[in-house]
Amino acid sequence: MTSYKKIDQYNEEKTDEIAKDFREILANLGEDIAREGLLKTPERAAKAFQFLTHGYELDPLEILKSALFTEEHKQMVIVKNIEVYSMCEHHLLPFFGKVHVAYIPNGKIVGLSKIPRVVEAFSRRLQVQERLTDEIRDCVQEALQPLGVAVVMECQHMCMQMRGIQKQNSVTTTSSFNGAFEKDKTRKEFISLISNKLN
Repeated sequence: MTSYKKIDQYNEEKTDEIAKDFREILANLGEDIAREGLLKTPERAAKAFQFLTHGYELDPLEILKSALFTEEHKQMVIVKNIEVYSMCEHHLLPFFGKVHVAYIPNGKIVGLSKIPRVVEAFSRRLQVQERLTDEIRDCVQEALQPLGVAVVMECQHMCMQMRGIQKQNSVTTTSSFNGAFEKDKTRKEFISLISNKLN
């Protein structure tokens, strides 16, 4: 009979150090860190937080630059309903939702999968939604130099729903526009397209 062995891709030294901190936190909360249910919790939490913040090890700009193509398309390109999961830097609690990203090409387009990858790279860090929205916009702008970029993000924040004000149905919406999207007509077209179900 062989025993199951899971192979994890984590920095062992970092995992050990973070796990020590979690053991101390659990003890300070009044828990018995020797009880069965908590024996592996510090290590699991250490690995979870490494995964939840692995965006620090990614370069969003290089992600976009790795798949740029010359194309004369001049109309709006939208990738919408991108799932986003991040961690509030104020309370270390999750916030999650969807983000919609658009740009108007100026001679260059990018492989469509790269935009969700950029969202992932920025969101897997300690964040506030407002900054995350701007970082995505600025990265697309720098990499493609398009005629304009638009980002709208809608998220639920566990720091509002699980603690504090405890309003379970609240949704926070942030937006960030530049270039052509600062014009009322273009911005309205973008909002209309992300609001309508085309399928």
